[in-house]
Amino acid sequence: MTDHVHDLASVREATDRLLTAVAKLDNASLSQESHLPGWTRGHILAHLARNADALVNVLEGRPMYESAAARDADIERDAGRPLEEHLTDLRDSAARFLATSEPAQDWQRTVELRNGVTDLAANVPFRRLVEVELHHVDLGIGYELHDLPTAFADREIAFLADRWSGRPDVPPVTLQFSDGTFVARTGGTEGTPVTLSGARDDLLGWLAGRGRKGAHLAIEAGDAVPELPAL
Repeated sequence: MTDHVHDLASVREATDRLLTAVAKLDNASLSQESHLPGWTRGHILAHLARNADALVNVLEGRPMYESAAARDADIERDAGRPLEEHLTDLRDSAARFLATSEPAQDWQRTVELRNGVTDLAANVPFRRLVEVELHHVDLGIGYELHDLPTAFADREIAFLADRWSGRPDVPPVTLQFSDGTFVARTGGTEGTPVTLSGARDDLLGWLAGRGRKGAHLAIEAGDAVPELPAL
């Protein structure tokens, strides 16, 4: 069962790491490209702040975002702000999210996210943790996939493997570590089965479309590393 209390503590720790790292930047560096195509570092920081507020909406029973267009407009509006404004917004929005998570509530209730996706309220803290950890990597400021806490990386691999399971556009894929230890299965039932092996960060990078995106994975069976749809 998901331990939302543990996940909330992890969100605090990850947010503190992020804020410490971002505080070392300057205004000029925020306008530089991130690892996400079309987004500067400022776009990522703006998104992280607005995502915290969006998850407050989720926990309080409101739509996550007013609309997709409003979400994108808010990110564009805030992306070009100076560093101190980004830091203040990140701190304040993170505090709002954690404050919303503190009162007693039914963590086993179903909540609605974007695009009609539903989940248990207890899983919302982990979803916030994913945003903070992966987007910290996306900033391109020295925090890489191999720096992610092992427990988080393993859990995110399992989460993403489940996300791609049953997809007709992804062949059956078995994931394993370089020593042959089984990690997960994903994909659909059509096509030539593929077995991929590699380091934890490379497996996560392939599933999340980040880092080397599977380029360093060994193909133990099958013809090639499958290309996954965008998250």
